[in-house]
Amino acid sequence: MIKSWLIIGIVAVLVGFLLTKLNTAEGYRWFNRQRRPRWLTFEGLIPLIWTVVFICGAWSAYVTWEATAPKSQPWGLMALYLLLEVAIMVYTPSMFWFRSLRVGTIVGATGWFIGAILATLVLPISGMAVVLLVPYLLWSPIGTFVTWTMEGLNR
Repeated sequence: MIKSWLIIGIVAVLVGFLLTKLNTAEGYRWFNRQRRPRWLTFEGLIPLIWTVVFICGAWSAYVTWEATAPKSQPWGLMALYLLLEVAIMVYTPSMFWFRSLRVGTIVGATGWFIGAILATLVLPISGMAVVLLVPYLLWSPIGTFVTWTMEGLNR
């Protein structure tokens, strides 16, 4: 039998890889031309931050799976974890396709709500799984606020 951590890891990497392919060179050029707020001094750390967020999210899914699998099938919660990853990964290509920071703000906020719903549903199952969602729940509003601020600078 395949281990749950391996399934979760493969699915997370595969979904991330496939959705990253939706980004375009033209989109990157458009986004890189956008003005940023002067206080955005941590932009170079964003890839590291997202790496930590994704690792914690996958770990949270694993903890949830292990906590629920003996009693019931965790497929509904795993689908919600997958939806959260898709929402996160669609943020960039959706901005690129529509050339709209507002779309990015909406997608970012939607992702946070999905994460909050997921955390609420997971709380009775595993406190550790919720703690592992906290990096996303803290970072997502910051990223969404940055995008919203950029929208105001790039009218």
